[in-house]
Amino acid sequence: MYAQVIVDVAHSQVDRIFEYSCADGVSAGSRVKVPFGGRLIDGFVIGVSQTPSIPPEKIKPVAQVFDELPALVPECFSLMERISSRYKVPKASALRLFLPAEMRRGKVRESYKKIVKVGDISVPIPKSAKKQLALLEYLNDNSSVAAFDYSALCTQFGAQAVKALETKGAIQIIKEKINRNPFEGVVGEEITRTLTAAQQSAVQSIETSPKRVHLIHGVTGSGKTEIYLRIIADRIQKGKTAIFLVPEISLTPQMLAQLRARFKGVAAILHSGLSAGEKFDEWWRLRTGEAKIAVGARSAIFAPLENIGAIIVDEEHEASYFSETAPRYSTLEIARMRAEYNDCKLILGSATPSVESYARAVDGEYNLITLTERVNHRPMPEIIIADMRKELSRGNDSAFSKALRDELQNTLDNGKQAIIFLNRRGYSQKIICRDCGYVAKCEHCDVTLTYHSEDDCLKCHYCGAKYRMLPACPECGGVHIRYSGTGTQRVVADLNSLFPKARILRMDNDTVSGKDGHYKILNKFSQKQADILVGTQMVAKGHDFPAVTLVGILDADMSLQFEDYRSGERTFQLITQVSGRSGRADAKGKVVLQSYCPENYVLRYAVNYDYLGFFQNEVRMRKATFYPPYALVCRIMVTGENEEKAVAALKEVYSAVESLKNSDRDEFIFLTRMRSPIKKIQEKYRFQVLMRLKSEKYLPEFYDLAVKHTSASVLVFVEENPSGLS
Repeated sequence: MYAQVIVDVAHSQVDRIFEYSCADGVSAGSRVKVPFGGRLIDGFVIGVSQTPSIPPEKIKPVAQVFDELPALVPECFSLMERISSRYKVPKASALRLFLPAEMRRGKVRESYKKIVKVGDISVPIPKSAKKQLALLEYLNDNSSVAAFDYSALCTQFGAQAVKALETKGAIQIIKEKINRNPFEGVVGEEITRTLTAAQQSAVQSIETSPKRVHLIHGVTGSGKTEIYLRIIADRIQKGKTAIFLVPEISLTPQMLAQLRARFKGVAAILHSGLSAGEKFDEWWRLRTGEAKIAVGARSAIFAPLENIGAIIVDEEHEASYFSETAPRYSTLEIARMRAEYNDCKLILGSATPSVESYARAVDGEYNLITLTERVNHRPMPEIIIADMRKELSRGNDSAFSKALRDELQNTLDNGKQAIIFLNRRGYSQKIICRDCGYVAKCEHCDVTLTYHSEDDCLKCHYCGAKYRMLPACPECGGVHIRYSGTGTQRVVADLNSLFPKARILRMDNDTVSGKDGHYKILNKFSQKQADILVGTQMVAKGHDFPAVTLVGILDADMSLQFEDYRSGERTFQLITQVSGRSGRADAKGKVVLQSYCPENYVLRYAVNYDYLGFFQNEVRMRKATFYPPYALVCRIMVTGENEEKAVAALKEVYSAVESLKNSDRDEFIFLTRMRSPIKKIQEKYRFQVLMRLKSEKYLPEFYDLAVKHTSASVLVFVEENPSGLS
């Protein structure tokens, strides 16, 4: 037998198939260790044949086979070819997506524990062996117990006594595999829900439409999740599997609780917040078929499932569905590939679909399903705009308008809960010297530092570097240092001053740690152990808290200040999503939206939850200015620690692109080269070639350029319709 192997080296020079002899147990999908270049390295078997393609005497044998069951499913090889071709990455890079990193590096294995089962406890024991006699008596007194923990018995009676009883046949010591179960206590209450007429119509539309991709555009609280669960239940009943994607790690425990309540042990979770052991066990549960539903963030699209019956992407508009490391894939594109391979339904859902997705639905490429009402027929929360310019003119320079303070007081008086949303963490956005205007910046990145009062330090939110708080200005020596902007820490401090009796929780990257950090905070809030939840985007979507009747949005229009064609879309989505956390049960909800430019058209549409009006206005502007979905924005990024080498690579890349433009001017709408708005991150200088194109015609050439000009000192990569241009 001969195995065709792709070695686990992500380099173009070895991006081909190598042949090794193997035993009968090796098959396509097996992970192996093979001799390569004088050492043993890992590889993936992508095929097995009876006859070699080269003289047998030149073929070396496979050194080791890792798993009894092949780790990679047949679909992986089809996706490997498409991903490798599409994003111009080595096949090994594509295959790595399908395996947990720690598993691929051999850093994690199955976990076992020793258990003790009772054998013949009538064996004679000398009276002098008191611990053995005591252990026998304990086992006899607990005869109803099927198995005992080996370590506990050794602690209580001594390892020698346990070993002696095993030798005499009184007990058996057995190794038992442990399943490391993430969020073990996260199990929701099983609730039988009757579908509304609108939900029933949506399910029927998905099942009967000949189209593969379905877009559910439903207002917040319209019952999209129940539609997803019904589709999944149908597929599980038919012996199929399902993938359920959510955009934020914070949403996975809540979704997992619902899935476990409905489907018991067949739901497994995959995301970066799990320990290596938990991820390994959940992954194998899916691979062996013990679990049939994969729920998680972006990486769960590569779950090792076969016979997939449905793929669901909730909050499909979220930027987190785009990978920021090579290969820089779109999760929706990979989902379409898997849906095609498995001939299954791909269901996208959002209260605020991306302009591109909604345009495809309007044009008839997707099946469009619209849910205009909440399932309980409650009205959408009233949105009140607080003009912060007027607040300043009245002498109010705090983070809270009078309207928001009054509504918070009413909410607390009525025993209800509130969410305060702010799109940044920390105590203050930046530190400024009032004498000379100096702004504290990170030494490694071209970004301002944020003050964190709990640690009394300055932090960079890009590279994580920490700095001591400035006692004086390093430029002029002045001591008049002031804070500019407001962060979540500052908001909590101000709320504690305004409402000293209120119980306040804060949720941002600084307060959530470990895989269950999100869950602990959200669970406390859902159990009404706090009155106010202050948070960043983690609190903006997906959560359902019945007692929340007020949402306060601070600096709602901050994202409008970015020079980005998506800034209006992101602002509308954010306001709509976070507003939807209010008034989801019986009590009417309210939203106080604080703004310094309340006349902006985006806010007018958001206040009325008028997605269709916003969409029509947005596509008119994009059509006139040639932006997606009517053009392709493409960015070729050039980064490196050596600025001169990065600039040299930039010039070569730009020259090649300019030659393409000169030969086909109709294809290029816009082309330029420049420093990136954020000039340096983690000691790497950043430059970009930015263009707008009429089609994807030249994308393969751009990816080839990136590969050609990437070196040990300079990284070049391509971004298509990037979620941000900073």
